[in-house]
Amino acid sequence: MTGFTPLLAQASEVVIQPPYLKLAVGWVVFLLGLIAFNYSSRAGTIARATTKEALRQPVFFLMTGAAILVMIANYYVPFFSMGDDTKMYIDCGLAMTLICALTLSIWTASMSVSEEIEGKTAMTLLSKPINRRQFVFGKYVGILQSSIIMLLILGGLFFVFTYFKFGYDQGEAGTPNADLFFYRTVGWLPFQVPYLTQDRFNVARTILPGLTLIAMEVGVLAAVSVAISTRMPMLVNISTCSSLFVIGHLTPILAQSKDQHVFVKFVAQSMATVLPSLEHFNMSAAISTGKTIPADYIAMAALYCAAYITTAIMIAFMMFEDRDLA
Repeated sequence: MTGFTPLLAQASEVVIQPPYLKLAVGWVVFLLGLIAFNYSSRAGTIARATTKEALRQPVFFLMTGAAILVMIANYYVPFFSMGDDTKMYIDCGLAMTLICALTLSIWTASMSVSEEIEGKTAMTLLSKPINRRQFVFGKYVGILQSSIIMLLILGGLFFVFTYFKFGYDQGEAGTPNADLFFYRTVGWLPFQVPYLTQDRFNVARTILPGLTLIAMEVGVLAAVSVAISTRMPMLVNISTCSSLFVIGHLTPILAQSKDQHVFVKFVAQSMATVLPSLEHFNMSAAISTGKTIPADYIAMAALYCAAYITTAIMIAFMMFEDRDLA
């Protein structure tokens, strides 16, 4: 994962094409794959039930409502950033979206997996033609789907707020305000069709790579949370995942630092190898400053995400295989 850094360094020196089209294609393929999995396998039945259960939980509405309220508050509250309020708004919005999605995934994993095992509900499911691996994988996909739904809701609202925020900040700064829409006649229609203004749209779409990387980070921690939930109760799961979140964002920075003590650097590199390096999914600072995240970087992050999720789910299979449910 240290190979990610040269990609960003190269991107800062060379003009690259924005990855928005590739991201859109990737999201469409991913969502279609989830739909096919949900309705073509036994584990998909577990996934659909887990998603419905997660969406009915109060924590889903609480986290979604909290994120929306913060976005609205930050829309009007000045950041005193010398004309860069929109950049600060994007940075805060991505951070809030990440926290809410992670909270939902870890909470749902603790409730849906650990509580069902402790409450003997899992025995009822496993008495049907569903094996333990299908149970674990279905639970994980259902938890991931609920987090993706939250990200889609918050991401759509975040895009709209950012679109309007750019013009609002221009008005506050006393500069010519970018038009909200521009109108164009289309074919035989008797009226002009409104289109998004290019300047506003270009700023608003910069959040898309950040939301994609957030989805990857949520997927990794959700897989770890599911693995822990097969053996540990809710409190241990939440505490462990919270610690991994802090360590995963800290160790890559320590491992790449040139001024650290040799022993500290060795420990940091060892932990960054074994534990998830979550800092590689954190591009909010680069996005908020207007830098373009290259498609190669996102592809490398997706490969790392898939590899770590596979490893965590395999460990969950092994931990749950000999778990006594009686």
